[in-house]
Amino acid sequence: MQKENCFYLGKIVKKYSFKGELLIKLDTDEPELFTEMESVFVEQRKNLIPFFIEESSLHKSELLRVRFEDVKNEEDANALIGAHLYLPLEFLPKLIGNKFYYHEIIGFTAEDESFGKIGKITGVNDTTSQALFEIDRDGKEILIPMIDHFIKKVDRENKSILLNVPEGLIEMYL
Repeated sequence: MQKENCFYLGKIVKKYSFKGELLIKLDTDEPELFTEMESVFVEQRKNLIPFFIEESSLHKSELLRVRFEDVKNEEDANALIGAHLYLPLEFLPKLIGNKFYYHEIIGFTAEDESFGKIGKITGVNDTTSQALFEIDRDGKEILIPMIDHFIKKVDRENKSILLNVPEGLIEMYL
């Protein structure tokens, strides 16, 4: 499995028991969606290795407690601490309406209700306190905050997003 065909699920943060159980910090607002998984891909030396899950449950509502089939002791568990976990993209629950996954909107056309066509969405910057649409307009980068009330319509069929941003925000970049 290639990493580009997967989404980041979370990170193994620590051991839970001396029997090889691990705690995973999931990168999701809905950890309960991932309690019934049969397997995950664990990144080791830049490769994704499948690990089969014997048992899993939520721990303190935010962490996933997991026992992998081939991890039976502390030594095996220690080797996995800090590893990133991935699942194939088809395992993502389908979103409807104005909700979307960041990877899903790359290549969409961004339009503003009053400005018109802004450009193509080339990425999402989520390293700041407020996630930003990265939009290319004829070689110039325009950054627009991903605020719910700015997003008027996500049109998956036509690969476009209709926005209503404050007057002057887009012009500031041009």
